[in-house]
Parts: sequence; structure tokens; C-alpha cells
Amino acid sequence: MNIRNCVFVFCIAITFMNACAQTPAKKNKDVVPVELIRGPYLQSATGNSMLIRWRTDVNTRSRIRFGTTAEKLDMNVDDSALASEHIIHLTGLAPHTKYYYSVEDFNSVLQKDTDNYFYTLPVAGKEDFYRIGVFGDCGNNSVNQVSVRDAFKNYLGSNYMDSWILLGDNAYYTGSDGEFQLKFFSIYKNDLLKKYPLFPSPGNHDYNDRDLHEAKAQETHQVAYYQNFSMPVNGEAGGVPSHNQAFYSFDIGNVHFLSLDSYGKEENEYRIYDTLGPQVQWIKKNLEANQNKGWIVAYWHHPPYTMGSHNSDTEQELVKIRENFIRILERYGVDLILCGHSHVYERSRLMKGHYGMEATFDAKQYNVSSSTGLYDGSANSCPYIEDSAHGTVYVVTGSAGQLGGKEKSFPHDAMFYSNADIGGAGMLEVQGNRLDFKWVCSDGVIRDHFTMMKGVNRHNVIEAHKGESITLTASFTGNYLWSNGQTGKSTTVKPVKKITTLFVKDKQGCLRDNFTIEVVPSK
Repeated sequence: MNIRNCVFVFCIAITFMNACAQTPAKKNKDVVPVELIRGPYLQSATGNSMLIRWRTDVNTRSRIRFGTTAEKLDMNVDDSALASEHIIHLTGLAPHTKYYYSVEDFNSVLQKDTDNYFYTLPVAGKEDFYRIGVFGDCGNNSVNQVSVRDAFKNYLGSNYMDSWILLGDNAYYTGSDGEFQLKFFSIYKNDLLKKYPLFPSPGNHDYNDRDLHEAKAQETHQVAYYQNFSMPVNGEAGGVPSHNQAFYSFDIGNVHFLSLDSYGKEENEYRIYDTLGPQVQWIKKNLEANQNKGWIVAYWHHPPYTMGSHNSDTEQELVKIRENFIRILERYGVDLILCGHSHVYERSRLMKGHYGMEATFDAKQYNVSSSTGLYDGSANSCPYIEDSAHGTVYVVTGSAGQLGGKEKSFPHDAMFYSNADIGGAGMLEVQGNRLDFKWVCSDGVIRDHFTMMKGVNRHNVIEAHKGESITLTASFTGNYLWSNGQTGKSTTVKPVKKITTLFVKDKQGCLRDNFTIEVVPSK
């Protein structure tokens, strides 16, 4: 090749390179934008872990970035498997600590804002102020469901809720995945699901799969409910491992919860009222192992007492639960039982031992306390005191979505308060040895509430040296009137007499602690 030809080829090469440099790179048409269509939602919470789930419209990889400040998400957990159903388990977290997080794939951020955060659960047994939401029969995509949700959020305000529980019939009418998407996940996605750990229980509509015979669904549990939720079945959240998604337990501080299944079958035959079945045998072991907990709360779908949209005298499931099952829970000291199914609100006094039909209920015989439990200064409204005369309060709250229905004998004779005309959800608030339950209605009004206490009305005998500073503390949480004029929960005294007596009481005249201080010689 001569010099003229070499120069010509060189010029062509330079021209081609310049053209390439000036042409913008084409975007990869194979990259499909990923859309977040469900979640995120928080599952199987413990004091040192959190499970985060979400769904995308296409298969992609999973990533959660997280940290203790919104500005610095300096930790991450990845899963490189391609999936549309995403589950990431965060471990090694600190108890009762706030973590911010973002939901991502390996190429983009799917959700990240200041409301993407959660608190891990507190250390089991620790006393503090805890809030637990209670939603029954919620998933029907109704005006009532949205109104209850909004009223509940308004009541909560800027306060954090440690968890919320579901009482079954979470997606009407067949419990299909599409109904869960439309009537549950889409309703709560922007607020409750992304911040507060959820602990569900199933109802009959969750088993009412249109493609699988209902009886078969009860046996196999092959329904959307069990695909959509993850439960702490290995005892990681507290209690005895169940190794069964249908029933499990968890602790929030000093409160022990049991989530139960009142509709499914175990080993193809055993229901919750079959006391020899696997679920009841697990319940007994669990309760035996957790007698040291401050409070015990059990929840499931079918109530033992109701005269709302269902009749506990004629519906055999309810009859058998009342006759065969609840006596076990009462025997093991369960303080509060929460159910749905009946699309009303009903609440008993502190009661024990009634397993018959409504007509056999005698308040004098079965109510452990004749108080209303309102603890609001009205007549006969002192808290329910759980002492040697232990009882249980039964609550039906099945109107967070579905609403209404009354039997002819409504309200049930065992109930102190009943309401079938407006929807609502429950808020359980626990502070040490005080438990409060509030029914927050769709219009924001709290139409019923009650208070329970344990370990109050004490008589304390204290030995001290003359002139020694002694701090006395009331056994109850509320308001305080000390015999020395102080008004705080604690008071400090320096005894000089051989015997000094003081007391503290509440303004309602329901509670009183007595203190006897005996001066002993100094060594």
C-alpha cells in the first residue's frame, strides 16, 4: 500500500471515531421498569429482627437498605434470586429501636420516604407503654373500612403502635389473592402496613377459596392467606414453637399473645374445640410455659358469646368453642379474649365459668366483678382487678370493615356494652400492670373502653433506720393522692417515729396502697 492510500484509510478511521463519539448511546430497550404493587409490609417481628415483604409486577432481585437515621441507610440485605414475591429478613437488630428502610431492586429504589420505618419489638418481659391495634373482619373495600382506618389513624396521631393484629375474614368474600390485594393491601399500604408489624389470624372467609372446596381448604390450608403472611412459628417472637402457620405466639414486652385458628383443621379432622387436637395441645404447653407474663391475650375469629350478625346459641362452631374450649384458657389465666366474625362490637364484664346458652347466664354467678370497668369516675366504674378471683374479659370487634346485623335477643346477656350500628377497631394500651382497651369508632368517638389492673391495693411493710430517706411508690398507674399531700406516683419520707403509716389512693376512690414503715435500731 502506498503513502496516499495509507493517508486515505487513516482519515476515514478518524472520521468514523469522531462520529461515534458524538452519537449518544442508545438506552437498553430490554430494561423493564419495575413497579411496586404490594407493600412493603412488616411480618414476624422480634426484638432483634424484622421480616419485610413486598410484591413487584415483574421478577426482579430484592434489596433492603436500612439504618437508624433516614439520611444514612448504611446497611443492606440482598437476595439475588429473581422473584415477584419478595421476602427479606433483617437480623442482628437492637431491641425497641427505630430503623428507617428503603425497598429496592439492584437497579432502582422502589420506595423510600420518611414514613418507611419501624421499631423492633421490646425485650420480652420489659414493662413500658405499648399500643396494639385490633382489626376484625376488615377486608371488604367499604366506606366503613376506610372511615375506621382514618379514625384509627387520627386517634393514633404521632404515637407509634408496636403492632396490630387481625381477627380473621381479612379479605371478603372468598379470601382470594385478588381480594387481598384490592380489599386489604391496597387499603392499608400507605400507612399501617409499612410502619407497624402485623400479626394475623384467619377467619372462615380466608378459607372460602372459590377454586378449592372449602372443606379441602380447611384441611390443606392451601389458600392465599397462608401465602400472603409470614408468622413466627419457631418461637422466635416468644412462647413455645408451634411449627404451624395457623397458630403461633409472640411477646410484646410483658404481654403474651396467642394467635389461633378457629376454622381450619389439623391432621384433616381437629378443630379448635377438639381438645385432643394439635392446636389445643400446643396452647396448653404454651400457657404452662408463660405463666410469668404480665398479661395474656388470646385472639381468633369465632366468638363464644355474640348476638350480632351471628348467634352463639345456634351456630355450632360457636357453641362448641364455648362449651369445650374457653374453659381451658380461663383455667390458665388468660386475661383478655378478642374475636371477630360477628359484625358488631360486644364487650363483657370480667367473667368466668359460663359455658351454656345465653338464657343460662346469671350475672351474680358468672361475673367476677360487677363493675363496668370504665374507670372514668362514673358510678360503679372501678378497674377490673385481676387477683385471686381471676376472670376474663371477652370482646367481639368485627366491624372494622363489615358492619351490622342483630339477632332477636341482641344484646347478649353476658355483654356489658354492645353496638351494631357503627363500625370501629380496637386499641389495646398496656403500661406495666395496667391494661386499657378502647373501641375507636369510624367517626372518631370512643364509645366503649375498660381498664384492668394487677398487683394493686398492696399493703407494704418496710424496715428503715431513723431519719433514713425512703421512697414509696404506688403500685398502680393513674392519678395519686398521698396522705402526706403529695400527688406524684412516688413520695420520699424520713421516718422518725417507731412506726409511720402512709397511704396513696386514686381520685376515683378505687385503689389504695398502704405503707407501714418500722424504724429499726442502727447496727
